[in-house]
Amino acid sequence: MATDKPAAKRQTTARRRGRKPAAGGRSVAQVQSLNRGLALLERIADNADGVTLTDIAQQVGLAPSTTHRLLLTLAQSGYVRQNEELGKWYVGVKAFTVGNAFLGARDIVESSRPFLHKLMEATGETANLAVLEGGEAVIVSQVECHELMRMVVPLGTRTPVHASGLGKALLLAISEFEVAAILHQHGLTRYTEHTLDTPAKLKQNLQAARKAGYVVDNEEHAVGLRCVAAPVYDEQGRAVAAISISGPRSRIPDTRLRELGALTGRIAREVTDHIGGHPPSQT
Repeated sequence: MATDKPAAKRQTTARRRGRKPAAGGRSVAQVQSLNRGLALLERIADNADGVTLTDIAQQVGLAPSTTHRLLLTLAQSGYVRQNEELGKWYVGVKAFTVGNAFLGARDIVESSRPFLHKLMEATGETANLAVLEGGEAVIVSQVECHELMRMVVPLGTRTPVHASGLGKALLLAISEFEVAAILHQHGLTRYTEHTLDTPAKLKQNLQAARKAGYVVDNEEHAVGLRCVAAPVYDEQGRAVAAISISGPRSRIPDTRLRELGALTGRIAREVTDHIGGHPPSQT
């Protein structure tokens, strides 16, 4: 069998540079010290009663001197801590903080799930949940409707905040300065003739949405698709998530927008109450 020498050479070079060979001879860059540090953190987390330097070095297959340097680096950032009397290492407060951020995101997903089902059944359209991350709306949960024609997207799909119902709903509770920063970073790409492609148009749309209590995506991201969305607030009045329904314009005509908007807004408030939150106007 013939050998692909160039590909083999690329994989050998990747290994030498600390990169993981990928399909087709491509490589994914990896930082060796970061991988080792994360491995140490995982091992410490597996040992609730603490672990000694010698034991953890053996577990990860590193020299004690290398392990010690990495642990000191993690300790300086608060990810691990040492009990010098016992000579053991434990997970630090910073690791808890990072993990707690994930738990918060997971909690909103789990807490909102029954409400998404309720919204889907009440409207007959697909219900979605998104959070704001990196200046974009990221869909983290979805309950599909029963219609043959329905919007289905993979979880983790990112949508532009200026051209989606979920994105605009997430902007409702943040300052104009924060909105401007996001728009500066991502721009106002025009996807359809309905896209709000200037800061003035978006500002006017958000002002109307605040009064109405819900946001409408009127074919602003995709022709023929409409969304109705509303924010979910935490205990500090921040929009931690947004819920929406989405479907074809033929099933979400102008005559249904007010009804669907009111319903989506009401269920968003139910989610807010369920997680102990409140709108910013009550702060």
